[in-house]
Amino acid sequence: MTRSTVTQRANVALDRAVEHLLSLQDAAGWWKGELETNVTMDAEDLLMRQFLGVRTKEQTEESARWIRSQQRADGSWANFYGGPGDLSTTVEAYVALKLAGDDPDAPHMALAREFIRLSGGLERSRVFTRIWLALFGEWSWDDVPALPPELIFLPNWMPFNVYDWACWARQTIVPLTILGALRPQRELGVSTAELRTGARQPGPGNPFTSWKNAFGWMDRILHKYERRPIGPLRREALRRAAEWIIARQEKDGCWGGIQPPWVYSLMALHALGYPVDHPVLASGLAGWERFTIREDGPDGPVRRIEACQSPVWDTALSLVALGDAGLSGDEPAMVKARDWLLGEEVRVRGDYAVRRPNAPAGGWAFEFDNDLYPDTDDTAEVVLGLRKAAPSPEVDAAVRRAIAWLRAMQSKNGAWGAFDADNTRELAYELPFCDFGAVIDPPSADVTAHIVEMFAHEGLADDPAVRRAVQWLLKEQEPDGSWFGRWGANYIYGTGAVVPALVAAGVSPQHRAIVRAVQWLEEHQNADGGWGEDMRSYVDPAYRGVGTSTASQTAWALLALHAAGEGTSEAAMRGMCWLVDSQREDGTWDEPQFTGTGFPGDFYINYHLYRLVFPITALGRLLGRSTGEGKARHSVRSLDGRQA
Repeated sequence: MTRSTVTQRANVALDRAVEHLLSLQDAAGWWKGELETNVTMDAEDLLMRQFLGVRTKEQTEESARWIRSQQRADGSWANFYGGPGDLSTTVEAYVALKLAGDDPDAPHMALAREFIRLSGGLERSRVFTRIWLALFGEWSWDDVPALPPELIFLPNWMPFNVYDWACWARQTIVPLTILGALRPQRELGVSTAELRTGARQPGPGNPFTSWKNAFGWMDRILHKYERRPIGPLRREALRRAAEWIIARQEKDGCWGGIQPPWVYSLMALHALGYPVDHPVLASGLAGWERFTIREDGPDGPVRRIEACQSPVWDTALSLVALGDAGLSGDEPAMVKARDWLLGEEVRVRGDYAVRRPNAPAGGWAFEFDNDLYPDTDDTAEVVLGLRKAAPSPEVDAAVRRAIAWLRAMQSKNGAWGAFDADNTRELAYELPFCDFGAVIDPPSADVTAHIVEMFAHEGLADDPAVRRAVQWLLKEQEPDGSWFGRWGANYIYGTGAVVPALVAAGVSPQHRAIVRAVQWLEEHQNADGGWGEDMRSYVDPAYRGVGTSTASQTAWALLALHAAGEGTSEAAMRGMCWLVDSQREDGTWDEPQFTGTGFPGDFYINYHLYRLVFPITALGRLLGRSTGEGKARHSVRSLDGRQA
């Protein structure tokens, strides 16, 4: 196939994709694709409702249908499409189905039970799963790591104060300290005894051999304190913790716009005596409905829960994509999206100010409502998106505030974390409590790259903050030439973010770091012309850059090749052909694979809009249709002093 034929077909594919994306825009101006995760969201929803006494027959039946539909052939449930069975996810799904009335001897339940027992049973499930069981008397609170509510008193300079945790973790841990102190046991109505193997829980080793062993012994001491806490101190701690939680409820009833702090906050306040019709709980339960998806299934209506929603992120990415596809900034869709994003700017100071007391208000959050936790990644992408739309004084003012906020949020090493600055105390991972998910928010290459790219497009490539960040990115390159992806899968995502950022900041495409990155991408291109990377790359090096081709990951690789000056290379042409050949009739792409990351190694996301916005961006740039590139980039010098 000739290059002109490929280009012609790619232009047709791009036009169809743009038409589809425009059809998805809400009348208010925003875009939002489904954020798909795994069935723990649905199982925990039913368990939360059981705890609060608000579970209905209809909700239970609809959720159970969805959970059953996601079971694997071996009886387990996975954490991502095509992934291996996960013990804790399978335990929670099994308990939810038993709560729904499924016969334990039914074939699907027997298979699940066999998988659980062969994997170690309840005794080997993660701490959060055992906490759910403890809430219903199916696990002893004495066998759950202790985390007393007195934690709320620790000053900000002490280890393990609440601001040592990432924002998503601190909002989860504070309500869990209340539940751990009160030790409620609500009626479940079913038993989980058949899921036990009788294996003993490992005790702490010698406290002097490792931090983990030392914290294991500390946990034993805290459990002794839990039996006889200091009364006045405990009562004040519970009061302060409840006030901390209530102060962080958003106007739509959520906490942080994400599932874990939301469900635990509702249960903690209810355990303290707040009735379900109390305004705080009533608002929380009403807001939860926004995160509930209902649709028809083959066996009847199904109901599933989103862990989070991403309208700000999706809208910013859509603006960038449409601008790169050649849409004029004054098109109605672009103007509406611009105005909606301007209305979502965070103008109040949040928890980040604990570490950065002089940081001004500014930035954008990920969700509809999350004013206390704007994040640096969304803020950078929103600025890039706003610059694709028609200019206005309001946009200029918002961008100035965003830049000022991002400057203040830069960590000491020159890079950026997502929500906080210098949130890097890795000792937290040694606590017995922390066996699931990321609990701190250290700087990452993908977030830092997006911010560097935005600064460069604002004409600030020479800024000292940007030069420090560029140096950090160059040092973070993996030995094989790729970059780690914290919030997307994985090395393809990281490399696809960093290469365009470095080039935008003035690093020459002939720089050895860029050349090595291009070589890595070419070496990991699939035989069909696309790129893909399995989520197991976070735990198994054999999967680095290896997986079934997907639209979003192919687009990330193409964005890096384009930025490196390789947009007309054989690899790029093959990648573009794969996108064209795999496009659906409606202009989008199939992508059941998960390519977004919540917690590396534990929790993954399928952003349903990724399969559309990133291919549009990549095709638009490869075809030279991109508009609104922002201000002219400065001519900058390379790190060795030579002109880049």
